[in-house]
Amino acid sequence: MSQESSKRSALFMATRLIDLVEARFESAFSLTRTRGAAPLDELATSETDFEAVVFSLDVAMQKEQIEALPESVRALATYSVGTDHIDLEVARDRGLAVFNTPGVLADSVAENALFLMLGAARRASESVDLIRGRNWSGWSPRQLVGLQLSGRTLGILGMGDIGLRIAARAEALGMKILYSNRRQPSPGAAYASGYRASAEQLIRESDVLLLACPSTDETRGIVNAQLLANAKPELILVNIARGDLIEDEALIAALREGRVWSAGLDVFAGEPDLNPGYFDLPNVFMLPHIGSSTREARVGMGQILIDALLDWKAGLPVSNRVC
Repeated sequence: MSQESSKRSALFMATRLIDLVEARFESAFSLTRTRGAAPLDELATSETDFEAVVFSLDVAMQKEQIEALPESVRALATYSVGTDHIDLEVARDRGLAVFNTPGVLADSVAENALFLMLGAARRASESVDLIRGRNWSGWSPRQLVGLQLSGRTLGILGMGDIGLRIAARAEALGMKILYSNRRQPSPGAAYASGYRASAEQLIRESDVLLLACPSTDETRGIVNAQLLANAKPELILVNIARGDLIEDEALIAALREGRVWSAGLDVFAGEPDLNPGYFDLPNVFMLPHIGSSTREARVGMGQILIDALLDWKAGLPVSNRVC
């Protein structure tokens, strides 16, 4: 090991990232990458005194995993905005610094929300199946008639940073913006006149209901049969947040019976083992959790963690420190 590398913090990468991001980590730290499917086992048996671990949603960091971490580990850096996969209380009790990646993926996720809305409204799954299945017989005035978003009302459940970016893009398409949040906005806030006090009130007035809120005790299963009973005819439901916000059987029944026009889903409860009922529904436009899957977002996510770990090591304040 060179004198320069010996001065750098030892970092274990439990999740493989794109080459460009891994190269940036390697230039900043003494980096060890996972070799297989049991990265935390590799970490536990390594002779290197790692100071920090980089991981993502595919690596659980709950009580059992945190308690098994080597004593040298002082920081956890999750390559994600969400921290559902981390037991923050246990991490805090052990004195671990935890960092995430807020902000840098917001534009990519907002663009994906528009993609999902358009795909669900314009019957993208059926269109792709028709043409790739070599069954398209040519243009017809009755073929795959969808819905136009312009002139319709978008209801956003969770008007945080990502919600605001989606609202601006949807407004440019000619949509009216409503939303519901935990807190009522000040009169001068963006889209303040579109605030609705509850999810029930929001869905009654929305042509498209978009889920952009975190998964909490209050929001898990919020899209259930009771909520969907309040939906306008031809509702489009879009989820870019967390899969457990939806009670799958309730949504599948509403889609199958035509009480919900279509759904655009990028996240699922229990993913990748999603409810098989979705596969039988042509009016579901599904994506494999690609909201942040752009080069720009991936590089930004890596850089914000690199900067956070370096600043933390230097004793500087870090804005994306969770605990």
